[in-house]
Parts: sequence; C-alpha cells; structure tokens
Amino acid sequence: MNENKISSAKLFIKCLETEGIKYIFGVPGEENLALLDAIRESSIQFIVTRHEQAAVFMASTIGRLTGKTGVALSTLGPGATNLVTGVAYAQLGGMPLLVITGQKPIKKSKQGQFQIIDVVRMMEPITKMTTTIISGDKIPSIIREAIRLAEGERPGAVHIELPEDIAEEETEMEPIIPKKLRRPAPDNKAIDEAVKIIENAKHPIVLAAAGANRKLIRKQLQNFIDKTKIPFITTQMGKGVLDESSENYLGTTALSSGDYAHCALNFADVIIVIGHDITEKPPIIMTPDKHIIIHINFYEAVVDTIYIPSLEVVGDISNALWSITEKIKINENWNFAYFEKLKKYTNEHINSKIDSNNFPLIPQRIISDLRNALPRDGILALDNGMYKIWVARNFKAYEQNTVLLDNALATMGGGLPSGIAAKLLNKDKKVIVLAGDGGFMMNVADLETVVRLQLDLVIVIVNDNGYGMIKWKQEDMNFPNFGLSFNNPDFVKLAESFGAKGIKINNANELKPAIEKALDNGGVYVIECPVDYSENKTVLGKELQDKICKL
Repeated sequence: MNENKISSAKLFIKCLETEGIKYIFGVPGEENLALLDAIRESSIQFIVTRHEQAAVFMASTIGRLTGKTGVALSTLGPGATNLVTGVAYAQLGGMPLLVITGQKPIKKSKQGQFQIIDVVRMMEPITKMTTTIISGDKIPSIIREAIRLAEGERPGAVHIELPEDIAEEETEMEPIIPKKLRRPAPDNKAIDEAVKIIENAKHPIVLAAAGANRKLIRKQLQNFIDKTKIPFITTQMGKGVLDESSENYLGTTALSSGDYAHCALNFADVIIVIGHDITEKPPIIMTPDKHIIIHINFYEAVVDTIYIPSLEVVGDISNALWSITEKIKINENWNFAYFEKLKKYTNEHINSKIDSNNFPLIPQRIISDLRNALPRDGILALDNGMYKIWVARNFKAYEQNTVLLDNALATMGGGLPSGIAAKLLNKDKKVIVLAGDGGFMMNVADLETVVRLQLDLVIVIVNDNGYGMIKWKQEDMNFPNFGLSFNNPDFVKLAESFGAKGIKINNANELKPAIEKALDNGGVYVIECPVDYSENKTVLGKELQDKICKL
C-alpha cells in the first residue's frame, strides 16, 4: 500500500471519529469485515448486539439523548431488512441516526443475486438520505453530508451502503472537519405578533412536545413560564421538558381524548405549541376555528386536518422563547381558574388507588412505586404497551429526558435497547426499563448484551400474558377476547440463564422494595410484576367519562 494511502474502510471510520462518534452498535457480516477491523483500530467502541433491530434502537437513543448522530451497522440482505423498524423509529421520532450496511462487490461479483436486495431503494421512504458509496474518494463528502442531514432540523435517519470491494480500495482523501452552524433566529414580526396574541388572550396555555426536549430550550421555556405563570401541558414525547412538580404543570396527553389535559387544551383560546409536529400522535385537533394556534418550531408546520397553525414562529426555538419572554407584558385579565380546577381534579384522579394492595397489581400502584423508587434524575425507558399510557399520565418527570417513550412509530421491542443506550451514556444515574411481556420478548436476546457490558440495569416486566393495549381496544369495541393471549417463560429462570438476577413479585407490597434493592445492588435485574389491566375500563373509561370537564 502506498504510504500516503489508506483503505476506504479506514477512511470511513476516520471520518466518523472526526464527527465525534463514540459508539457503533451492530451485527456485522462478511461484507463488513474490513470496516470492522478499522473500528478495532479506532477510538470508537463497537458493541455487538444480538439483533440488528436492537442495535438501531440503541443508536437511535444515543441520537435522541445527545443530539449527535447514533450509528448502527449491519450486513447486506437480511441484516439490512432487520434494521428497518429501528430506522423508521428514528425517522418518525426525530432522532439523528446513521445506519451503515454492507454489500457484495459492485465492480465484480461471483455470487449472482445471493442475498441481494435493493437496500438503498428500501430505505428511501424512511430516511432523509440513502446512498451507495461507489468510490473511496467520495467517502468524506458523503459522510459529512449524511451527518449534517441526520442532525439538521428536523433530525432523522440516513443510510450509507458500503460495498466490500469499495471498502478495500485505497484512497488519499482526508476527513472533512465539521463546522458548527448556528440556527437562524425567527422573524421579528412573527415574534411581535406572537407577543400580541398572547398578551390579548384570556386563557392561554403552553403545549410542549418532543422538539422542545433540548437543554437550551428548557432554560428559555422555564424563564417564559416563570415570568408569565401560563400553565403548560406536555405531549408524551415532551415529558420532562419542564419539571412536572411545577404548580404550572397540568398534565400529559396520555390518552387520545377525554382526559383532563384535553379539557384544558380545548378550553384554551390560545395554544402556544412548542416543538410539535404531526408525526407524534395528536394531543387534540388544533385548528383556527377552535383556537388561535401559535406554532414555535425550528421548521414550518406540516399542515394537516388535525393541525393548522394561526401563526408560525419559525427558527431557533430558544431564541424565539427568549425574545417573547423579553417583550411580553403580563395581562391582568388572564384567567387560569378553570385550569386550576382541572389540575386539582387531575391530581386527585392520579393519586387515587396508588395505595391499593390488590394483586395482581393495578397500574396506578405500579407507576407510583416506580416513581417513589427511582431518584429524581433517574431514567425510565419504556417499551410500547398499555403501561405507557399510565406512565405518561401518572408518572411525573422532574428532569429532562428522564422518561424515554416512543409516541411516533410506537413500536414494541425498543424498551430494553433504549435502556441499554441510556445507561451507557449515564453511568452515574439509575436506569429502569419498563416493558410488557410482549415487548420484552421481542428483543430478549439483548439481555445477554447488557450482562456482557456489565451495566447496572433494572428491567421491570409487567406481565398480563397478552397484548394488553390491544385487548383493551378489543373490549372497548365490544369484540370478544380472541387472538391476543399467550404463555410466557419463567422470567426469573430466564434472567438467571443470561447471568442476570430474577425476582418475581407475589404481592403488592413487594414491588417497591424489590426495585430499590435492585437499584442499590447494581448489576442486571429482571423483575416480573403481574398486572391487572381491568382498571383501563374502570378508570380510563367510565370514571373519566362520568367526570370529565364537568367542573
């Protein structure tokens, strides 16, 4: 090899190092071996997973928590197809992600169409960019552009295919040094109009969503709330934007409709919507015939029948909030009395039954015990299931990004991998994964990964021997119970077979001490907690229907 040249695989990894990449997760194949060897010689930590889907969930969570691109690796064919759910998860959830797939030699192949599918075309609908590298000299510009797109507003997924013959090519190219870019400030006229609308409102309210879950935004949003005392509600993916023990916090839109939070939003004459887009399940229908909607985001709203803003303040959200806070004058005619009543009823409803000794445990007791056992800065990583609604509604987040749930793709199987990534980034914080028996079993193989990494992680499995959320919908639609039940393994023995510790909860008073013991002892714990979801119909159905908005 020419002394001035290196392999394209090594250049590829040098470019990722230049971009600040710390981890790559994945399941390599023979087409990735040159790249894998380049990772071995680099500063990047490679974490082999037991399934490509888990790898891309982990990488997506790195992107979500840091704002920097997470990276996942797979081989061609079946390895690439296994990435798809995780790629869609990042794209819909606004998480910066790069997935790298291998490919057979493109200049000369002796294996015909074995394992060959058009991965680039497959990735087109679920990424911001997808491409095949056809020359080693193109690597620096392709990677720089891919990372720029992944992290730019709106963040999302990108894909690069690296054929094995290109990976072995020699090149003299060097990485492109990334430049820090400042986002443009919003238009001053839009700021002035927003201030005027808010000042003239009678019942303004703030709705904070996923796009507001960033450090600088939290500070400026807190300043705005402190000055105006305007109440706020969060979407599910906005949980933790502000401290939910605040007297101004009214709740989270956990259900699709019919809860106290929806009463508040529907009553408001002005809704200040921060960081929301329509990929997250809509909190309510927001259109100008019902409210004045102020859209504050990095990018323009996608107009839909469920979301039509009256005013758009487009640009850096932190700057927008700072400017509005500086200019706004307190209106003595703002009336928050109805919101205060709703807050009282919400708290009473949420706090009822949290001391229930029923067994199997009801969701209210489970969520209360989780909140009491987990420190304020502890992280709760959720899979997707019925318990997610109870967490969004009943679990208060005190710090930013301490409740990790998905309300965009809303896929099962992401809880354990996201918890692993959260713990990798937060070695000094307590992390709990909350999963249903259905979602946990979808990526159970990566229990080996967390044991191998010697991370401290507590996994609480709420077990109802079925797909609980769909059962609830099935019952609500007056269909008979059919097609949604199954049997489970002995979760304690399963945990022990992986080298983890297992605990089964046998009465209501065992859960909180078991969680506290697991958090204190360290290591990997799997706690199986039987759950009684009959409260779905009783509390989320009949009780709310009887009481809602009738104050």
